[in-house]
Amino acid sequence: MKSAIVVFPGTNRDQDMAEALETVSGRKPTMVWHRDAALPQADLIVVPGGFSYGDYLRAGAMAAHSPIMRDVVDAARKGAAVLGVCNGFQILVEAGLLPGALLRNASLKFVCRDVGLRVENNRTLFARDYDVGQTIRIPVAHHDGNYFADDATLDRLEDEARVAFRYVALNGEGVDRYNPNGSIRHIAGIYNETKTVLGMMPHPENAIRANQGSTDGWGLFASMAAAFR
Repeated sequence: MKSAIVVFPGTNRDQDMAEALETVSGRKPTMVWHRDAALPQADLIVVPGGFSYGDYLRAGAMAAHSPIMRDVVDAARKGAAVLGVCNGFQILVEAGLLPGALLRNASLKFVCRDVGLRVENNRTLFARDYDVGQTIRIPVAHHDGNYFADDATLDRLEDEARVAFRYVALNGEGVDRYNPNGSIRHIAGIYNETKTVLGMMPHPENAIRANQGSTDGWGLFASMAAAFR
């Protein structure tokens, strides 16, 4: 699997993502600076987490207009696989590749902890290694992860099986605990219409080794590697 990771000023999870992708595929991903003129040939394009441009204006808003994003949007619309995690999810939404908005957390506080996710759809290149309904433990680390969309958009996402992951309880947690940001309908990740673009707030790249507290993120990387093997 050939992969490319897009890096912006303020990105801070690019090396974590690179390690996960190299571990699963045996290939080092190409690191692409946001001012580069064009994307390299790749099976998978990743927009990782961090605080691009310091989250000025709105999280992901400035990065969405970086030169390289024209190529990312064009590649996605031609069917390329694109994964956006945390700030990457925010950027993909701001770039128009995914619907809705990522608002400030309901608590107005930065949240960093493990959360439970339920796999809502495994018939995609990102989730084939999981079972539908499976609960996995993945960490979050964000201040603006409160997913919101209007009712018509939400109903369309549900009807088209485009909700990828939903926040659920771990160990009997109450709703105020297990939904870390107030996200509507407990949505943690969504797909585009063709399910070749995935945006999610939790960080699977930080849940691939036992010493990280969970290996449940490995299934996402194994799924992608198998899809492009």
